[in-house]
Amino acid sequence: MSPSTPLPRFDDVLDAAARIAPHARVTPVLRADALDHAAGARLLFKAEGLQRSGAFKFRGACNAVSSLPDAVAARGVVTHSSGNHGAALALAARLRGIPCHVVVPEGATRTKLALVASQGAILHRCAPGLDAREARCAEVQAATGATLVHPYADPKVIAGQGTATLELLAAAGDLDVVVVPVGGGGLASGAALTLAGRAPATALVLAEPAGAADALHALRTGRREPVPAPGTVCDGLRATIGEPNFRILQAHGAEVLAVEDGDTIAAMRRLLAELRMLVEPSSAVALAAVLAHPARFAGKRVGIVLSGGNVDPDALPWMPA
Repeated sequence: MSPSTPLPRFDDVLDAAARIAPHARVTPVLRADALDHAAGARLLFKAEGLQRSGAFKFRGACNAVSSLPDAVAARGVVTHSSGNHGAALALAARLRGIPCHVVVPEGATRTKLALVASQGAILHRCAPGLDAREARCAEVQAATGATLVHPYADPKVIAGQGTATLELLAAAGDLDVVVVPVGGGGLASGAALTLAGRAPATALVLAEPAGAADALHALRTGRREPVPAPGTVCDGLRATIGEPNFRILQAHGAEVLAVEDGDTIAAMRRLLAELRMLVEPSSAVALAAVLAHPARFAGKRVGIVLSGGNVDPDALPWMPA
């Protein structure tokens, strides 16, 4: 998406909601008294780990694939992904009966790669790092004629991700704050569009790992700069915030809270104990942000998007190495 491409709007989120309705699940909103007590707030959790392919990513991928004209769709789609977006795009492509190519970096989480492959994607390996991923993706695109569906900077993806917050508002009623994880910014910018159109008085707080806090830096300084070697257990949040995503979040006035990995792992365990949900660290970071900043959320009604649940049960972060 070039800087001259129009940014998606709230109407695009509404269009996405109608487009993906035959395919995406309306995930439940959950709560637990013990978590309310720990936070000193009313917490309502949007359980996107129960979405198809195990994460919110299916919303944006489905919207992007469903939007393609038949002749274009027939050539397939391509993306680069360490896991959840690749699995989501592969599923959306399979439902439409078209090929899906996914460029995956060496060292990606085993469980997520297995999920991508199980959805029928054609995998293309590359070296770690965004430059290598994008270069390999461009090669595959040139060789196949497939349409690129970027993991977070695609307008159709952003609009599709906004439907998670749209459903949260419909189920939870008035909220003082919505908290979502931020990596590349697809979910976050989609949430910003939805809040601007449906609940402008509701604040948007982004939870980001302290070891990969480029969104915090970008929104404070007005400059997008990658973290040279992002270090965090939140493997889904290591991406540098996308250019259109940054513009949307900057215009919305989103707030970012940085979270230490230890707090995220503790929150992950709390969610398993109290909601009976095993979520990714990249999801648990949102609860961790609330618990680490009690004064910010005290007495408020807080919606929290738990973004995904694709966890390797043999490599939980509290297990011995």
